[in-house]
Amino acid sequence: MSTPFPPSQLQLLPKVHQQCRRQPQTTTRFSCSATTTAAKSKHKAGQIVIKAKPLSPATIAQTRDSPFTNDLDLLSTWPHRAWVASGCATVLISVVKCAAGCAHSHMLLEPVLAGLIGYVLADLGSGVYHWGIDNYGDASTPVFGSQIEAFQGHHKWPWIITRRQFANNLHTLARAVTFTVLPLELALDDPVVYGFVGVCSGCIMFSQQFHAWAHGTKSRLPPLVVALQDAGLLVSRSQHAAHHRAPYNNNYCIVSGVWNRFLDDNKVFEALEMILFFKLGVRPRSWSEPSFGWIEEVETSSQNAV
Repeated sequence: MSTPFPPSQLQLLPKVHQQCRRQPQTTTRFSCSATTTAAKSKHKAGQIVIKAKPLSPATIAQTRDSPFTNDLDLLSTWPHRAWVASGCATVLISVVKCAAGCAHSHMLLEPVLAGLIGYVLADLGSGVYHWGIDNYGDASTPVFGSQIEAFQGHHKWPWIITRRQFANNLHTLARAVTFTVLPLELALDDPVVYGFVGVCSGCIMFSQQFHAWAHGTKSRLPPLVVALQDAGLLVSRSQHAAHHRAPYNNNYCIVSGVWNRFLDDNKVFEALEMILFFKLGVRPRSWSEPSFGWIEEVETSSQNAV
């Protein structure tokens, strides 16, 4: 068994066994054993022996409270895949109905413009949502609690998002898209609306994948993704990296990032924070010094190798 001994008890042991009191390198594990056999040994039978055994770096890494890259929470389940399939089907229905409506009415410009507006507003929506869950609420908040907790952990271990499997990363947004967009598709029949809804909901659903790519290394990303990031059509790695540096109050948008400069230069979120503070007395997290939970933990080589 393993147990700690206070200094007062260690002084009662023979001096030869007090060598374990040397300063450990990082973390020390004390092992106690009782000799009960008649085997030849320099220790007397029944004597408690304490040995110092420094932990290996890999073992130390596993004592942290960080999620591991082989954690089951990072893997996709069949319900995750089902929700992502449902979300993709919902988006596809909008796109197909938009195309069919354009072909029937010979109208092309309006649905294309509607889709472009949907793409731009999806980036703005991602920023507003990201700002909200970064700064307000906690794990106990109704409806959004799990998302708030996940984004708080993301600031400490941002590289974990690159280890999540596809459906695991997208299923929450896919479920939201299914429940909100599908009723609209059943109630409306306008190619312009379908163009807007299809592009906007698709960008929102895949925003977490765009987010994951913004944390990836260029050499590991598909060339097409790198090209889209460099062209400004997807949020770039360098732009989103600024969000993970103190004071953690900028670059919230994670679709294309096209809104980030406008929102940050004009201090839009700071103005919203002041309004909420004076009206409701609620302080955002960005006004306080970053807590330990927000300080990024660098990915170790052992974690990267898993």
